[in-house]
Amino acid sequence: MANTALPSRTSLAQRLDVLPFTRRHLRVLSGSGVGWALDAMDVGLISFIIAALTQQWDLSKGEAGLIASIGFVGMAVGATLGGLLADRFGRRQVFALTLLVYGVATGASALVGGVAALLVLRFFVGLGLGAELPVASTYVSEFAPARIRGRLIVILEAFWAVGWTASALIGFLVIPASESGWRWAFAVGAIPAVYALIVRWGLPESPRWLASRGRIAEADRIVSAFEAEAGMTAAPAIRKEPASRAIAATAGARLATLWNREFRVRTLCLWLVWLSVNFAYYGAFIWIPSILVDAGFDLVRSFGFTLIITLAQLPGYAVAAWLIEVWGRRVTLSVFLLGSAVSAVLFGTASTEAAIIATGMALSFFNLGAWGALYAVTPEIYPTSLRGTGAGWAAGIGRIASVVAPIAAPVLLLAGGAPVLFVVFAACFLLAAGASWGLVDRSGAALDDR
Repeated sequence: MANTALPSRTSLAQRLDVLPFTRRHLRVLSGSGVGWALDAMDVGLISFIIAALTQQWDLSKGEAGLIASIGFVGMAVGATLGGLLADRFGRRQVFALTLLVYGVATGASALVGGVAALLVLRFFVGLGLGAELPVASTYVSEFAPARIRGRLIVILEAFWAVGWTASALIGFLVIPASESGWRWAFAVGAIPAVYALIVRWGLPESPRWLASRGRIAEADRIVSAFEAEAGMTAAPAIRKEPASRAIAATAGARLATLWNREFRVRTLCLWLVWLSVNFAYYGAFIWIPSILVDAGFDLVRSFGFTLIITLAQLPGYAVAAWLIEVWGRRVTLSVFLLGSAVSAVLFGTASTEAAIIATGMALSFFNLGAWGALYAVTPEIYPTSLRGTGAGWAAGIGRIASVVAPIAAPVLLLAGGAPVLFVVFAACFLLAAGASWGLVDRSGAALDDR
């Protein structure tokens, strides 16, 4: 007689953690990574488009800053809602929906004729972008074997550099080519709307999430498919616990649990890191093309410098991906944040072309390596039943700083120029490095599946 017993959530999690890396893992990672890269391409494009529109539409610094910031307002809202929705409706469903929302809004931006319409569409772009990023990192972390989980999340985050490099190439080759170049750049950004369909039907749902909702049989089928590809056979199913032991079952309970005695310190420190890193990163990289134009470089040369600086992101991710399983999450994160602080000061005071490129590349290297480590640690510090909520709210709170940064940067530039601006960014990186030591380091440990 066949064994019809269902496995427990604990046994499902253990089976996921001991799997070797398979082609199915690669499909989950690359499928999520393509969405991540498309996100980065959109965020990166706006910095080049702003520089072009400032000349074509005679925008003031305030208007340019508002165009950048309104997208981050949408990202703040999207991140907080996306995490809650991912814990309620599933990781894959929300991931696909967010790709669709921002892809359609980006494509529509190619048709705008003025600032007002662009602001409305940029908000909806941000809504989709903000929801997608924490959901994608949560999704991949729940499939990843424990021993390489951090490394896989940093590799996922490395797709950001691919997308940002693509945006730099589009900015360098397409935008300056004609007066409609920025419209063509937005049109390319509509690709995620098509890719959303591939995500919806081509990737599996997270078995940890399915199990947390009591859908044990579905979760077991997905885990068994991974095991079959790896040539592994699951042990006989033995029920040792109820189907659901979620630490929080409703949206209100999840939000409240983030601040109970067990989680309040890690939540506070995580929010501080996200706020600080968002302010410094987006304040710097959204404005670098425009800062270089203001320094006397023409549009094409400014975009060329930005492209070279952007290329340093990839080795930054590669080194962080290696170190995160060697040094652990907190040490890797804090070291890369300290490197970002030093690089920011040096970039702000650079005056020659060689110094600008070298210090800009160092800033890219350390800052994006820090982002990779931050995305690795964020979903790990919360249980499955509030993982999406915790990651989403951290990202959403962080987006408040990304809203303020593009508006504050021109004010700081007027007050003291690039040196003052980048000293402020360095101070933010130092604050984040200190706060990172309040996070829980789960290097090599199983995820909390409550």
